[in-house]
Amino acid sequence: MNFFLEFIRQHKCGNPVGIYSVCSAHPLVIEASLLHAQVTNTKILIEATSNQVNQDGGYTGMRPNDFCARVYEIADRINFSRDQVLFGGDHLGPNCWTGLSADAAMAKSILLIDEYVRAGFRKIHLDCSMSCKDDSVPLSDDTVAERAALLCLTAENAWNDVGGPAPVYIIGTEVPVPGGAQEELDTLTVTSAVAAKTTIDIHKQRFSEAGLDETWSRVIGLVVQPGVEFDHHKVIDYKHDDAISLSRFIEDIPNMVFEAHSTDYQTSENLSQLVADHFAILKVGPGLTYALREALWALDDVERAWLGTNASQLKNITLEYMRSNPEYWQAYYEGEDSEINFACTYSLSDRIRYYWPEPTIEAALAKMIKNLDSNPPPLTLLSQYMPHQYHAIRQGRINSDVKSLILHHISMTLTDYSDACHNNREPL
Repeated sequence: MNFFLEFIRQHKCGNPVGIYSVCSAHPLVIEASLLHAQVTNTKILIEATSNQVNQDGGYTGMRPNDFCARVYEIADRINFSRDQVLFGGDHLGPNCWTGLSADAAMAKSILLIDEYVRAGFRKIHLDCSMSCKDDSVPLSDDTVAERAALLCLTAENAWNDVGGPAPVYIIGTEVPVPGGAQEELDTLTVTSAVAAKTTIDIHKQRFSEAGLDETWSRVIGLVVQPGVEFDHHKVIDYKHDDAISLSRFIEDIPNMVFEAHSTDYQTSENLSQLVADHFAILKVGPGLTYALREALWALDDVERAWLGTNASQLKNITLEYMRSNPEYWQAYYEGEDSEINFACTYSLSDRIRYYWPEPTIEAALAKMIKNLDSNPPPLTLLSQYMPHQYHAIRQGRINSDVKSLILHHISMTLTDYSDACHNNREPL
């Protein structure tokens, strides 16, 4: 049976299960996610976003087939079954091409969807909510739904060509900004049940007009705003009471739950409550690369305290590169130099994640790993900067090599998600 459809069936039958979606292309985050799935004995859903992976290469330089190959290479290396890996495509639509006319952007979107499905992606977020160069702002629900139906038809045609499990779809017009809000936030307005119903009704009508009546049963999720978000230094926490009406509304919609974006940095209790309130698909991306950065900065402190002038200077090299190459953060961080430097170093929006693949930074990281694996620091020093990993080593749950320390720290965030989805296990 189709895993996604069975998951939805169980949730709609009263079993409060959820699934979390790992939205990252970083090899260490992917490896940590696969290892965590091994520990919890579950499938793992890994998603690529349209700006990250597309037919032009995205900012990672990868096309959909390349992304799948990267994940499978890591899975094979750690003996994780490929059958346990699920691929999803996030924000698939005109997101990358809003500077073009709507017709040109949709033509690019059709190619995007086709490549994703042919590569093996089977959870498809149809996101046509963004306005193109010649569009009104904002788009009407009807225009969004019409474009989503066109992309869904493209996906169905590609699937009919290549076979395999049937795709499932996510729709929704109230889509949070990928990667977190750019402005400082204080409060959020939760999507109303009326707005959610309107979105579903219009999409269902447009799908029917496109000859997709049978496909509609595989539209399993609606993206709404449950009242969760983060900006550079603050998290807006989920409040159950504010979302009661929205939560109850979806109970009467067959085959569909909510998909919650920007759940990064929510507490474990909030994540569990989200799943219980039918926000049963939890997306996490920057929160995982943020955990990666936390581990690397801690290890940088350990290395400099232990090896002095022989240290790799990973942190300094990374931040200097970011300041000299502001492409990925200058539209997001503003203020005095000290404020920008602080945001580059610590921001929850984690724009630093775009810089890890740079050869200069990769070389510094490789030097750090070699330095600390060749000259292991004493546990007293590790305890000072990585206390959770120190205790895991003492308990015999992980090794003390650098990679194990990093993977364990990322896994701590993954544990909050797997626990919320009722996959209760210890970190790696």
